[in-house]
Order: sequence, then C-alpha cells, then structure tokens
Amino acid sequence: MRSMVEVFIHWQAGDSLRSIVRNLGMHRNTVRELVREAERSGIRREDRLTEVEWTEFVREHFPQTVDPKARSPWFGRLDAYRQEIEQGLQSNRVSTVWGRLCKRHELNVSLATFRRYVKTCLTPVVRATDVVIHRPAGQPGEEAQVDFGRLGLWLDPATGHRRAVWAFILVLIWSRHMFVRPVLHMDKRTWLVCHMAAFDFFGAVPVREVLDNLVDGVLRADIYDPQFNPAFAELATHYGLLIDPCRVAKPTDKPHVERMVPYVRESLWRGYAETLDSLTAIEQAAERWCLEVAGQRIHRITRQRPLELFEQEEKAAMRSLPAQPWELCDWLQAKVAPDAHCAVGGALYSVPWRYLHQTLQVRLTDRLVQFYRGEEVIKTHPRIPPRHRRTDPADLPPDRIAFFQRNPRWCCEQARRLGPAVAQVVNALLEVNTLYHLRQAQGVIRLADTYGAERLDAACNRAFNFGDPSYRTVKNILAAGLERQLSVFDARPTTSAGAFLRGAASFGATPSSDNEREV
Repeated sequence: MRSMVEVFIHWQAGDSLRSIVRNLGMHRNTVRELVREAERSGIRREDRLTEVEWTEFVREHFPQTVDPKARSPWFGRLDAYRQEIEQGLQSNRVSTVWGRLCKRHELNVSLATFRRYVKTCLTPVVRATDVVIHRPAGQPGEEAQVDFGRLGLWLDPATGHRRAVWAFILVLIWSRHMFVRPVLHMDKRTWLVCHMAAFDFFGAVPVREVLDNLVDGVLRADIYDPQFNPAFAELATHYGLLIDPCRVAKPTDKPHVERMVPYVRESLWRGYAETLDSLTAIEQAAERWCLEVAGQRIHRITRQRPLELFEQEEKAAMRSLPAQPWELCDWLQAKVAPDAHCAVGGALYSVPWRYLHQTLQVRLTDRLVQFYRGEEVIKTHPRIPPRHRRTDPADLPPDRIAFFQRNPRWCCEQARRLGPAVAQVVNALLEVNTLYHLRQAQGVIRLADTYGAERLDAACNRAFNFGDPSYRTVKNILAAGLERQLSVFDARPTTSAGAFLRGAASFGATPSSDNEREV
C-alpha cells in the first residue's frame, strides 16, 4: 500500500507517468490505473491531499491491498478453519494439511490457492530449531572440519573411460587454510592416507576434527557415545587428534568445509585439474592450488590471506607431528575355518585351533597380520603374498599334525635315540616306499611311550632277526612280553637255514637219545 500512496504523491507533485514509473520501479499500466481511479473519484492534481488522506483513499478503493481475504473468495471460506489449519501446520507440511482439510470438510479448493492463503493470511510458524546460531571460530589450531565432495568426471588416459573424481577437503577454522586431495575412491584406506597427507601438508595437527558420520570414520552414530572405525581411532590416538562427529543428517554442524566444496569444484577442477593426464599430476596441482590460489585469496570473513594467517598465528598453536610416522593399517573381520586358518588379504594364516569357528578382529598392515579376540592379541604373522598359506604347527592339535611334523628325518633321529635295533627297524621300513611306510615308522617310535625304550629296542631286535620288521610284529612281541625270550633265530641267525639240511646239530644242541640221533 505504501508504494500506491507514493504514486499519488508524485502525481500531485506534477511528475509525468514515465517519471513515476522510472522513479518507483512500478509497471506503467499499474500507475495509469491508479491515476485514472483518482480522476474518476473527482480528485485533481491541484487538490493537495495529505498522506493520511491518500492512505484512506487506497483503503476504500483498493481493499485487496489491505485485506488479503478480498483477493479470493476462498480466503474467506478457509478462514473458518483457521485454527485447524494452524494446528496442522505445526507438525505437517502444507500439502498434507490441505489434503486432510479437503477430505474432512469436502472442500474443492486448489493447493495453489491454499498455499497463497497460508502465506498471505496466516502468521508464519517459526520454531526454535529454525534459528541459525553462529559458531565462533574458537582459538587458533583448535578445530578443523573435513568432508568429501564430488568434483566431476575425468577422462582416464590409461583406460579411456570417464571416472568420477572426489575431493578430500580439510579446512582449518581459524585461518581458513585448507588441504585438498582429489581421489577416485572413498574407502577406508583413502580416508586414512588423505589424513596423513593433510597433516604432513600443514606440518602440524589440529586439536579437534569435526566430520560427518561416514562409515570410514564413524561406525555407529551417537551424539553421546559414537563408535569409531578402529583404524581411524588408532590414527587419531597416534596423532593426538580428538574426533568430534556431527549430528546425524546435520551438515550445518560443519558449514565451513561444506561451503568450500563448490569453491574447489569451480576454481580447482573445472577447466584446470580436469584436463591433466594423471592422478599424480592432479594431486600435485591441488597442493599448488591450496598454496598459491586458495591460500592467497582475501577471505571475506577474516579479511586476511589464509596462508599468511596460518603461518603467523595458527601453526604454532597446533600439535606437533609425532616423531614416528603412523603405520597404515586396516581392520577386518575373519572367521576361523575348520582347518584353523583365516583368509585375510587373499592369503591364509593359521590361528590357535581352540578359536575354531569364531570371528576374530584382524589388524592388517604392510608388514604384519595380527589377530585379536577382544583386546587380546592371539596370533601374529608376517604378511605373505596373496594365494599363499602360512601355518604355525603349534596352532594345530599335536595328534592331528603329528603325521606331517614327524617326517622321515625326524623318525630316523628319534629311532637312533631309542636304540640301535629301533634304528635298524625304522631304517628298514623307510628304505622302500618311504611315504607308504612312514606311519608304521611313527607307530614304532610311539610304542616307546607305552613300553619304554629298552623293551622297544629288544622287541625290534627280535622282529628284525625274525625277518619281519613291521609295526604289527613289534607291537605283538611287546604285548605278549616275548622281547626277552631267546629264540633259535637269536642264537644263530646266519645258519638257521642249515638246520633243515644237517639236522639238530645245526641248532647248537646235542641229541639226548639214540632216537634223536637217528632223526
């Protein structure tokens, strides 16, 4: 209404319609219609009406500008349900309230008219959550914000295919200095490598880092007790970094890094980095851009160059880099198979057999593979290439692994310790078809656990002289207690065959009677 009153004041002052249109920025037809309405009402330019009088004239002749309900006949009808509409808008969308109102009261009002009524006639609903609270920058080096942002597509010369490129962005809140690393993957390893590169780029570590709840950093989102990715938590502990996740679905908790995504996309990527022919060249270009372009701009809030402010005030307040670099690792889960091995990184590693069928936590580095059950390290192996197997015999049951551990060399050494006859029997068994007779040789040696080395050596001597140095023969001799009983084969083993040709004298015995001599 105020602009309409000004039209009449300019008209009374003698301004032409063109001048009024130019000065007030109103449409020519609108100005002409207002002037014609004044003339039809008998008002002349010479009449000097006050501003109050012109206001009353507008209220009388143009009521729709004062009372919005006069603009549409539906506004008056909807006003009968004003309280119901206001209550519905406190918890529902405009379209939802409109649909329920039309169904409940059989109204045929359009959604567009209903929206105009809500916007024009109702007091806007303002909630406390709609208020944006400005977060102060805090102290130098206190906070950094981090996020991934999509840059665009890049033609990979190696494959000839277009690939999506993302940017890891870490912004220091006090100085607004930033680190950008273009990446092709947004996985856990990339997340960790980019953090290490960012801290090396700054030469220092911020006290606290604000991030959203991406799974590379936060496994379970909880404002009071979040669960972090183990590898990221280990990195934060090594660098002395406090992790501070945002609320779920609240990107406004890290506004500074969110605002940098379109800036990085426009300034760094489009027309510059996207034309480079390798990912390494893109990474190098991004670091130069952070120093020479983004770091040298005059920031609209701080009114200083981010790089200069970082070097003058913020870097000294940040944490120093650790003396030893952090060893990049990955945390996985692996289930112990029936053969007491776990598949990790394409290779197989043994673990103690008592953890069979359990799921273990695995810490995987470039050098080591460590298996955890809770906080306890139960096994550590040096890392091996994929499609290889590493087995520690101590991880397997002794009685189940004995056959593979007790090889022919082991059997011969143990036999020599038990006695010469035992060594003679074992060597005879392993002389022909070694692998076939290996289990028999192991069985012979194992008999010493039951009968002792002395009895076993005697039994082996008897079995060997008998011409049957087998496991079953040695065992039967021991079981019957015959290892000490003297036999004709023990007396003269080399002439035993002659006894059948020359008579009883060949056995070393003298005939006791004439009948025996005749035989």
